[in-house]
Amino acid sequence: MLVHFPIALVVIGFLADVTSLFFKKEPCLSRLGFYLLILGTLSALATWLTAILFTSEMSGSAGKIKETHVLFALITLGILIATSAFRILLHSGNRENTKLKWVAFTLYALAMIFVSITGYYGGTLVYNYMMPL
Repeated sequence: MLVHFPIALVVIGFLADVTSLFFKKEPCLSRLGFYLLILGTLSALATWLTAILFTSEMSGSAGKIKETHVLFALITLGILIATSAFRILLHSGNRENTKLKWVAFTLYALAMIFVSITGYYGGTLVYNYMMPL
């Protein structure tokens, strides 16, 4: 059940950030996106640690899909950590309303894309190969 948290938190957080672009007078949307990014990053880290401890080796086509899933999970985790660190720096330096916000927004979009791809491969393992992660 833990695997669903990073997906939901990152996707909803990104949507909150997108919405904040249209409703600039509502700073709570950008803050919501920021906090969900942090929570999504922490939950992705917890999910990755859990996967290392509790998943078994797989062979054949399921093993190849698992390798792809793990690769995308590591990329996603790296992007999430980088995005969170960058947003924290912007937030602490009170620079959230500068042009650097577009860098953070782009990183967040990449994180959302990669967490979705990772979830796709994880779902493929579970539903097509009946393999619990």
